[in-house]
Amino acid sequence: MQKTESLEEFYRHKFNSLPDTLPANTGHVNVFRLEDCLAPSTAPVQYSRRDFYKITLIRGHNLYHYADKSIEINGPTLVFFNPQVPYTWQAVSGDTTGFFCIFRETLFGGRFNTGLTELPLFQPGGKPAFTLEASQEAIVSGLFEKMLDEINSDYILKYDLIRNYVSELIHYALKLRPTDALHQHTDARARLTAIFIELLERQFPIESPTRRFTLRSASDFAYQLAVHVNHLNRCVRDTTGKTTTDHIAARLATEARALLKHTDWNIAEIAYSLGFDEPSHFNYFFRKHTGLAPSAFRHV
Repeated sequence: MQKTESLEEFYRHKFNSLPDTLPANTGHVNVFRLEDCLAPSTAPVQYSRRDFYKITLIRGHNLYHYADKSIEINGPTLVFFNPQVPYTWQAVSGDTTGFFCIFRETLFGGRFNTGLTELPLFQPGGKPAFTLEASQEAIVSGLFEKMLDEINSDYILKYDLIRNYVSELIHYALKLRPTDALHQHTDARARLTAIFIELLERQFPIESPTRRFTLRSASDFAYQLAVHVNHLNRCVRDTTGKTTTDHIAARLATEARALLKHTDWNIAEIAYSLGFDEPSHFNYFFRKHTGLAPSAFRHV
């Protein structure tokens, strides 16, 4: 797996230059026509994580590889990517068109009641792709066209306006989901659970076999959060219906599948990076959660 791609590396790969509007530590935003970035001279999209968010409207027959999953797209589809999940895509047919925008979370400056990573669209296990009907595609493509018009204008407040269009895209997709999918932090238990999940996600990405996943137990997280482990377990179970251990194991299994599928690390290196002292312990864990041995999964 490639290392995390930065905004600077994205621009160098695609355009061999950096834009003038790329100050450090800001909520940079930009928008492109997809076909303008598909010239034969441009570098192929590597399977890796990015340090920025991306929203794509893609048309045609395409295949996205997202974390440990592959998503086949045939027709206009709106796709959301967060910095925690590696991805790449490949065109199945030659008629790919569309738009995409890229931005950093600081673009919104707390304008969402929750952080972006808490929205279902951007959660690692969430639903990132929405197939659009003709009327829906018209709305979404219209928003991208407005962003393109503004990015090429000399309006002094154009980035404020573009931020509003990006926000509208996010809200439009959220409205395509059931309303009960939105997670509301109604009490202290839900807030503690959200902090636990955020801390769990911070342990990733694992980009080197020499880097280890260290917070492996409920007690480890409780210590970091300065709460009793029984209180953490009770809050997580009451809020999500799953135990703290279930969440940790599921996230480890997801990362293990991604590493097996998209890196050339050997089984021992993957086991070590995920915090297992012995490859045999990792083999037992992986078989328990997937039904396959790691070596068998790698060759499926």
